[in-house]
Amino acid sequence: MKSLFAGVNVLLVVMLGAVATGAPVSTLPAQEFGVDRIYGTSMYTVRQAPVTWSADGRHFITSRRNGRSLDLYKVDAVTGDSTLWVAGGRLIPEGDDQPITVDSYSLAPDESKLLLLTDSRQVFRRSRVGRFYVWDLVHQKLTRVGTGEAQMLAKFSPDGRLVGYVEGNNIHVFDLQTLKDLQITNDGSNNIINGRTDWVYEEELSLVDAFRFSPDGRLILFLRFDQSPIKQFFLLDELQLYPALTPIRYPKAGTANSKVTMAMADVTSGRIQSIDLDVPHDGYVAQFGFHGDDEIWYTTLNRHQNELNVVIAGIDSGDTRVVMTDRDSAWVDARTPIWIDGGKRFLYLSERDGFAHIYSFTATGGAPRQLTKGKWDVLNIYGVDEVRKVVYFSSSMDGPAERPLYRVGLDGSHLTRVSLESGTHRVAFSPDYKLYVDSHSAIGIPPVQAVRDSEGKVVRVLEDNRAVRRNIEQLGIDPPEFIKIPTSGGVELNAYILKPRGFDPDKQYPLLMYVYGGPGSQTVLDSWGGSRYLWHLSLAFDGYIVASVDNRGTGARGAAFKKLTYLNLGKYESEDQIAAARYLGSLPYVDESRIGIWGWSYGGYMAALSKFKGKNVFKAAISVAPVTDWRFYDTIYTERYMQTPQENPDGYRSSAPLNYADQLEGNYLVVHGTGDDNVHPQNTIQLVDRLEKTNKQFDMRVYPNKTHSIGGRTIRWNLFGYLSSWLRKNLYEGGSITKPVP
Repeated sequence: MKSLFAGVNVLLVVMLGAVATGAPVSTLPAQEFGVDRIYGTSMYTVRQAPVTWSADGRHFITSRRNGRSLDLYKVDAVTGDSTLWVAGGRLIPEGDDQPITVDSYSLAPDESKLLLLTDSRQVFRRSRVGRFYVWDLVHQKLTRVGTGEAQMLAKFSPDGRLVGYVEGNNIHVFDLQTLKDLQITNDGSNNIINGRTDWVYEEELSLVDAFRFSPDGRLILFLRFDQSPIKQFFLLDELQLYPALTPIRYPKAGTANSKVTMAMADVTSGRIQSIDLDVPHDGYVAQFGFHGDDEIWYTTLNRHQNELNVVIAGIDSGDTRVVMTDRDSAWVDARTPIWIDGGKRFLYLSERDGFAHIYSFTATGGAPRQLTKGKWDVLNIYGVDEVRKVVYFSSSMDGPAERPLYRVGLDGSHLTRVSLESGTHRVAFSPDYKLYVDSHSAIGIPPVQAVRDSEGKVVRVLEDNRAVRRNIEQLGIDPPEFIKIPTSGGVELNAYILKPRGFDPDKQYPLLMYVYGGPGSQTVLDSWGGSRYLWHLSLAFDGYIVASVDNRGTGARGAAFKKLTYLNLGKYESEDQIAAARYLGSLPYVDESRIGIWGWSYGGYMAALSKFKGKNVFKAAISVAPVTDWRFYDTIYTERYMQTPQENPDGYRSSAPLNYADQLEGNYLVVHGTGDDNVHPQNTIQLVDRLEKTNKQFDMRVYPNKTHSIGGRTIRWNLFGYLSSWLRKNLYEGGSITKPVP
């Protein structure tokens, strides 16, 4: 998940669309509470101002909808003084009479121009296509970039003179002075893609934009993907008279990946030269960029993803040198080097001492300096203030559930906690690091968004979400409690438990467990849980206990805890969920005969595996978009944790819910979107086939053409309304939802 404030290209439609639910905020006492109120009103809609910092470090840009158009304001971060910067109503293309609808924007380096995306549509999880315009703030002029309708990844050159973008899987450069469009590559096709990545790179390495301008703007460095070795997977669209097939080049575990090469183009002549990559056989290029004017850098992973190299290469000489290697007996996470000191050094997160810590490396190689140390993990680096010579980061130093802000000197000295409050802090620093926007929340408590100084003191509150907090308080339900769950192996698992409205310890309640459980993930966090938490709150309002447990394999507890599951996904995780259910069922106020479990994606996989292997421990289980056999999932994610099916057949066999379907007892619901390009509906279809062949009864719901997120407010309203009614029927069992303790 991306921070609401990260980067200059803010996807406004996501942040603003959540606010416009069409119903006013109300603070009326809760007569009833459920999905109708969560999705049908704005009573519980959290607001966060979209913020893009200005280069001066004193101002930021924010936006407000004004009818169909979008107005941009320049705001003094300290005083709050606001100036209309761009009137959306003026963004009218030549020959039109209506302004464009801005979906996202980015600033030119000198902030004299804006790059605007309009009429966009989603491609995969992180990519969108649409049309781009440039708004010249000096001359108050709107210019169309090229002529295409399916442009993507547009950005300014460092001097702001050019806009590079991808269309038809080819790279284009548009000159804002001459208004000429130069097509850099010409071989783009369904098989060949230039300047953007294939499906699996986008999904699993978070690499979408695959071209970079040189610092002087003369050159473009880019990746070229030949997808022809990857077999096509077809999604079926049946919402038309004759169903249509949508092909996706999707590499499943153990099959061929794209062939990736690198090249460099001159933006004036269009001349292209290939770059020799020092990449392990069948490996990956995880990130890349220019290193000054004369060199490039890139990171490589071998196919097993247990060795990562940072490589620097000369542009003219082609000479390469490996300046850092990260190795592990299981896997290493692909991270991006943070270059400092004019490119002479870089910071990198490594687990080489058993915990994720910050190391400083030189561009010439050699031993690194470790900046942080301890039995806790650094979780995110927010930035480096090179003037004060400090790096800002979040970590689990004060417990795996918290996300405070810390800083440490670039020499490893003066480790300091900046955040003054417990809970979770998501931050975006100004360019000079004197201020930052902080979104602070805690479990059960909506976020407060504020401008803070570099010592963590509040300068000004932007959004306090007071009305949402008041509406939640009126429900009469206490926030979840953090607890520890013992296991037979002596490892304590972190968990939270949400008790129902009017909780009476002398009564017994049904319990629903929420699980995700995947490698490095966490659900037990001291942070606001969004709409999922609100749905859990609605269940507590109706008399359920809701709990979540972070099993072995989850994050913020060191490499050994996280990587225990290597080559055996699902084994230890499901054992822990089953053991946790038995422990929670032993509590006097939990009805052990009415325990359910639910999850989505990896959590759907976990719910299925735990239900099947746990047999009668769980009365009911819900799997949304589950993996049912890791052979069906993609190369990069699956092989990182399991190697290939050819190398690890026993691990794949023992980890597949398909192979335990005959053990189903009790109530089971599976939900899937037929347009899921991530966890294909094939997973559910094969599970359904196995359940039917073993004469097991179950329930199923499909959402036509919906992706992995099964998104859309009305669709979510429908989905969670159905889940609520299904649980009432299959976990609650009629009558009073509670019963006296025996």
